Amino acid sequence: MSQNKISRFIPIIIAVSIVAGILIGTFYAGNQPESKLGVINTPSNKLNTLLRIVDDQYVDTVNITDLIEEAMPQILNELDPHSSYIPAKDLQAVNDDLRGSFSGIGVQFTIQQDTIHINNVIPGGPSEKVGLMAGDRVVEVDDSAFVGKIVTNEEAMKRLKGEKGSEVKLGVYRQGEKELLHFTVIRGDIPVKSIDAAYMINDKFGYIKVNKFGETTYPEMLIALAQLHQENCQGLIIDLRGNTGGYMAAAIQMVNEFLPKGRLIVYTEGRKSPRENYSSNGTGSSPQLPLIVLVDEGSASASEIFAGAIQDNDRGTIIGRRSFGKGLVQQPIEFSDGSAIRLTIARYHTPSGRCIQKPYTIGNNENYDMDILTRYEHGEFFSQDSIKQDESHIYYTSLGRPVYGGGGIMPDIFVPQDTTGITSYFSMAINRGLTVQFSFQYTDQNRSKLQKYTTSEEMLKYLKTQNILEKFARFAESKGLKRRNILMYKSQKLFERNLYGNIIYNMMNMEDYLKYLNQSDPTVLKAIEVLESDKSFPTAPEQKLETNHERTKETIAKANQGRKKTPASRRAAGKFFNIA
Repeated sequence: MSQNKISRFIPIIIAVSIVAGILIGTFYAGNQPESKLGVINTPSNKLNTLLRIVDDQYVDTVNITDLIEEAMPQILNELDPHSSYIPAKDLQAVNDDLRGSFSGIGVQFTIQQDTIHINNVIPGGPSEKVGLMAGDRVVEVDDSAFVGKIVTNEEAMKRLKGEKGSEVKLGVYRQGEKELLHFTVIRGDIPVKSIDAAYMINDKFGYIKVNKFGETTYPEMLIALAQLHQENCQGLIIDLRGNTGGYMAAAIQMVNEFLPKGRLIVYTEGRKSPRENYSSNGTGSSPQLPLIVLVDEGSASASEIFAGAIQDNDRGTIIGRRSFGKGLVQQPIEFSDGSAIRLTIARYHTPSGRCIQKPYTIGNNENYDMDILTRYEHGEFFSQDSIKQDESHIYYTSLGRPVYGGGGIMPDIFVPQDTTGITSYFSMAINRGLTVQFSFQYTDQNRSKLQKYTTSEEMLKYLKTQNILEKFARFAESKGLKRRNILMYKSQKLFERNLYGNIIYNMMNMEDYLKYLNQSDPTVLKAIEVLESDKSFPTAPEQKLETNHERTKETIAKANQGRKKTPASRRAAGKFFNIA
């Protein structure tokens, strides 16, 4: 081969050699033990280089795995408030809550005085099959004592939950029995319901309480709707208060049940995620059913997708308080060690185009995490006038009603938090958990009497004859809360509502509990009032939105296009009991 021909191939040979060198170097770097971060390894990767240097040269021995576990959340915290890291030990519990089931023994329990107290046994579950009962105390697990300071929620869950088909041996103290009872429970699938209640709140209107948007939420709602329609439901209240969200797909499916064909439900858009529209397909079962949606500061994410779609399409009336304000979409990405991240990849927008994500500062979540408390202190829970809408984020519904982005879904009808009867004595009793403790103790000591009552109405009638408030006052005083008669009786209605409700829940279920509370809930009562007056469907505003002309759908659409999009949020819903 001539020298000239060889010269022509020299640049190609050099380039191939460089590429080969990079590939070989990347291969060896990727197979080093310190390469555990789950990120692409390249010679310029400073994170991997830093970890290698620390592992090789730091003055003391360092557990690189632990260092990475500590660093991952810190890195994601520099992005936004909702990108998060989930350690392997927590991932299953996080997923179980939305998947609709988990493997366990099938009991609801609380920890009282360093002991597991079984409050309810799930019907048809493994524990019911072997004879465990409400009121039992679990004092042994797998032949070892399980009482005292070791008994925490986390440790109890760890010991009671487990793989389907596995066994756990329990030693149980039961009132009236001289010796411990022993049970061997074979763990099985335990359903986790998304819908807490679905019933006719009066002769005409139905009520559905949704606590999250999980894998089973949509089929649960279809069953609930079918039951209510059989009872001639003429209007519906969907309660999303305290619902922190879940799967966007579940929210879209549920909204679809109430919209005619071709209505935009939500769209998502991000730097690497092109805009994707989600619209109704016309197969919904209740496109004309009068509808009310209840929201509050605990309603977030998928709840806001649902409420925003109903509001922007003028399909129903939103009642309550301003929602949380989470408009960021997270994609789950799992690592080989069983851990995962939830990475924000897009923002979701309601049909009018608004992103209801509330403001945040990148890398500083402190103010963001304190937002709900800040709202409370500024009086937003008590007065609509304290809420300042951002006029630069104004959008319009299909009928031309103004709505606002930049911080949650503002309800069409504001209902303030009821502060009537609140006193310092009541607040201290609640904050110290004394009402919950008393309710549990009372239920436990009177279980045989309370079991006679099959409805919340019957049980409430009985409880009103038992001087519950006086018994609570004596209990609270024994726990260090000084008796204050004047304040106690000023808060009597609040105390009784709280105590009666807790006892009903302890003996029955969440639906019975909600039936009782809803009888005096101002937001629910307002929803019934709107349905009764046949005003659940919004109407176009009387004032003209343009000079001497009403806005047409076309001009509304143009007004909603090109507006400044803003960037969303979290809060865990409270639970009465742990479920294992």
